[in-house]
Amino acid sequence: MGTPVSSPYAGGPAPPPRRRRRGRAALLVAVLATVALLVLAGGAAVLHLIDQDDETPVATPSEPAPAARTDPPATPASATVAAPTTPAPESSADPRFVKAGQCVRNDGPAGGKPKLLISDCAPQTYEVLRRIDGPTSGEKDAAAKCAKVDGYTNWYFFDSELDTLDFVLCLKQR
Repeated sequence: MGTPVSSPYAGGPAPPPRRRRRGRAALLVAVLATVALLVLAGGAAVLHLIDQDDETPVATPSEPAPAARTDPPATPASATVAAPTTPAPESSADPRFVKAGQCVRNDGPAGGKPKLLISDCAPQTYEVLRRIDGPTSGEKDAAAKCAKVDGYTNWYFFDSELDTLDFVLCLKQR
C-alpha cells in the first residue's frame, strides 16, 4: 500500500512548537542599550551643569571712570511727556544698543562696577570708536580687540552665558 502519512491525530501527541528565544534576546539587548544611552545622556548633562560658570556677566573699564553727574536735567515745569505704549528697543539707553559714533556715560560708582548708559556726547562721556559683537572671554580679550583701534582710551565688555549677546566697546574719553 503506500507509505504511511503521519498526522497529529494519527497516533500520538504532536511535538510542542519551538520557542523563539531570539526575540527575547533582541528585546533584552534593546532595553539594555536604551538604559545605557539614558545613563550616558544624564552623565553628560550633569557634566555640562558642573562645567558652567556661576559668575554674572562682567563689564569693566580699563581705567577708573569719573564720578557720575548728580545734577538733575533742566526741564520746564509746564512740559508734559506722554508715556509711550510700547518701548522701542532702539530708544533704550542700554549699552547693548549703542553703535559706533554714539556716546555713553558711566553712572556706576567711582572705582566700582561700571553702569554705562547711552547719552549725548559731552565732556565726561565716552565716544564709541568701535563695537565688536561676538564671543568675548574677558578683560584680556577686550584689551586685545581694542588694541587694534586707533585712539581708544578705555574698553568695556559684556560677557553673558549666551555668546551671541557678548560685545566689546572700544571707547575714547571726551
